[in-house]
Amino acid sequence: MTRVWSVEAVSPDEKERWLPIVEACPWDEAKGQARAVNEPDRFMYSIRAGQRRATLPDRAVTGPWQELIECAKAEGSESRGITGRRR
Repeated sequence: MTRVWSVEAVSPDEKERWLPIVEACPWDEAKGQARAVNEPDRFMYSIRAGQRRATLPDRAVTGPWQELIECAKAEGSESRGITGRRR
C-alpha cells in the first residue's frame, strides 16, 4: 500500500515557510541510502521537493527529514493507493 501526502507551496508566504524546511534536509547524503539498505517489511519514504528526490528507509527519517514528513502529513492532502495487482 502506498500513502501520499502532497503540499503545493504556491504563494510567497507558503514558499517562505516551506523553503527552510526543504533546504535543511541533507539531499546529497540521501543518495544511495535506499540501495544500501535491505530491510524487508519496513517503511520506505520517497520524498520529492521540486527537482530534488530522495528515497529513505524508515530508520533514516530523523532530524530535518522527520520534520519535513511530519509537516507534510499535518498540512498536506493525503491520497492512498495500492501498488501492483493481487491475483
